[in-house]
Amino acid sequence: MGRKKQLTKRQLAVIDDLFSGELDEQAALDKHKISRNIYNKWLADEQFSEQLRERITSSHRQSELIVARYAPLAAAKLVELTESQNPETARKACLDIMSLPPAATKKIQATSASEPAGEQEGQQLSDETVSRLLAVLAEQEGDMK
Repeated sequence: MGRKKQLTKRQLAVIDDLFSGELDEQAALDKHKISRNIYNKWLADEQFSEQLRERITSSHRQSELIVARYAPLAAAKLVELTESQNPETARKACLDIMSLPPAATKKIQATSASEPAGEQEGQQLSDETVSRLLAVLAEQEGDMK
C-alpha cells in the first residue's frame, strides 16, 4: 500500500483562505498566485478534493451546531412576539410558530420544562397558547376580509 502524498503548503494555504470567510475563490487564488488551470488540476487531485470536502463537511456541521444552539432562544422569542402590541407582528409570530415542524415545538416545550416555573409560562406551547395563537389568526383573518 502506497503512502498518500501530502498537500503542499500553498494548497493548504488556499484551502485555509477559502474557509476564512475573508476571500472568495478568485481572490484566494490571486493572493497565492495560482492560475485557474493549476487550481482545476488541484480540484481533480484526490487528496486536494478530499481535504476540500472534509472542510466543507466541517463547516456545515459547525453551522448546524450554531443553529441548534440558538433554536430554543429563537422559538421562545417567537412565543413572546405573539403578545406584541403590533397586531401584524403577533400574527406573523403565530404563523411562524404554526409552521414549525413538530420536533421544534417539542424542543420548545422540553426547554421550557427545564426552566424555573415562573419562566416556563411564556415559552411553552400549552393548549392556552395554541388557543391564543388561533384566536389572533382568526381575528387577523376577519380584519382582512
